[in-house]
Amino acid sequence: MDELKIIIATNIASLRKNNGMTQAELAEKLCYSDKAISKWERGESIPDVTILKQVADLFSVTVDYLLSWHDGNEAIPATRDAQSKKNRLLITAISSGSVWLIVTALFIIFSISGIRINAGNWMVFICAAPVSLTVLLVFTSIWGTKKIRALIVSLLMWSILLCICFAVKTPKIWLILIIGVPAQIIILLSFGIGRRIGK
Repeated sequence: MDELKIIIATNIASLRKNNGMTQAELAEKLCYSDKAISKWERGESIPDVTILKQVADLFSVTVDYLLSWHDGNEAIPATRDAQSKKNRLLITAISSGSVWLIVTALFIIFSISGIRINAGNWMVFICAAPVSLTVLLVFTSIWGTKKIRALIVSLLMWSILLCICFAVKTPKIWLILIIGVPAQIIILLSFGIGRRIGK
């Protein structure tokens, strides 16, 4: 029985790690606590048959796979969720990178043609930050977590304020940044309230 616990523990941990999941994420998908997952992975207990079936289905393996030893050279199957997650990250990175490609092209075109922006041609790079963050916000609104959205909204707000600071010529430029403090508090509160309502 102890050997079976070790086999199941090893297989669950390997599948979870191979699919880029934390114990908490696996626990959420199985409607269990992360402490239960931790006990399973340490071999202190075994999930019941129905949970083994759920784990097998989640990772696209058979229950027999979970109950058998596998050598280190055998490929551990990745779920569609893991592949989908990689694809989402790739799409997001390509979209955000495209913004920087366009901005670099504009900078080169402006420099070659002699076009001058009042604040300087380098301003296109500063203004690209909010645009790039807006693209990221769109994708994280579809695929991302609430914490990542909160981070991107905060970065977006600060990058817009910095663009304004660089564009506006004033000796008291720090006054513009003061707007960011209450705005940051509002962002944090709004994401905190949404989390509590969603529970």
